[in-house]
Amino acid sequence: MDLLETRELRYFVAVAEELHFGRAAERLCIAQPALSKTLQRIESRLGVRLLDRTSRSVALTPAGTVLLEHGRHALNAMTVAVRNTRRAGDHDHLRLVLKPGGDAGLLSGILAAFAGHPHTRQVDILFSGSTDRAGFLHEGRADVGLLYAPFDDLTGLAVQTLLIEDRVAILPDHHALAGREQIRTAELAGETFPRWRGLSSTETDGPELGDVAELIPMVRIGRVVAVLPRSLVTPVPTGIVCVRVEDAEPSRIVIARLEHDHREAVTALVTAAAQNARG
Repeated sequence: MDLLETRELRYFVAVAEELHFGRAAERLCIAQPALSKTLQRIESRLGVRLLDRTSRSVALTPAGTVLLEHGRHALNAMTVAVRNTRRAGDHDHLRLVLKPGGDAGLLSGILAAFAGHPHTRQVDILFSGSTDRAGFLHEGRADVGLLYAPFDDLTGLAVQTLLIEDRVAILPDHHALAGREQIRTAELAGETFPRWRGLSSTETDGPELGDVAELIPMVRIGRVVAVLPRSLVTPVPTGIVCVRVEDAEPSRIVIARLEHDHREAVTALVTAAAQNARG
């Protein structure tokens, strides 16, 4: 018999995170006495004390701290395993995640090319924020994704480059550099850049923004500037100027999937995307 069941581990993690039996019971939607008895059974079975309890507080013991760390990983792994298993058995559709407006006009051609493939499936389009598209793939929430390199973390992913593009400074049309054909990064020293929501950065104290739609009005009024892949601001909005940054690393739009995902439909979609990009 296993020392711990998934349900018991979930109960322990809830108590360990809340450090309060009442709040943990509410979170789990169970009665508090049942939760207390379950934790006592876990401690008895493992032969260690996991929690120090008083009438006023609950604290983790060293053993409890260890189980919390490994328990979180185990529950996350179980969640991913279930998602991936369901995904492997789902033959009806694929899920493609991308940034809103982040396909550089490639998406319609990709879907048209895939529609003519023998392994074609319905493709559901998912939109994510500025930072978590790779997470959609790793967590089984999406099968393929359109990602931006070097900005997205491609660890554990197989990728095909679809487009290489330059990066441009996004400036208000009255900016001193707005009339230039190209500039260098150093010429933007002293400018205010935004903080992108979900990305930790200590390099700027600019306003926190979530996407290009939020960026544009802030650039128009001269509050911020930014350096982005050109396709994210094509067509160029009114009141905005895009100037090539000659020493900025080029950006790549890639189609990505998990390295170990070799399903025929996923391979077909990636192949269709690459063929469409080559024209």
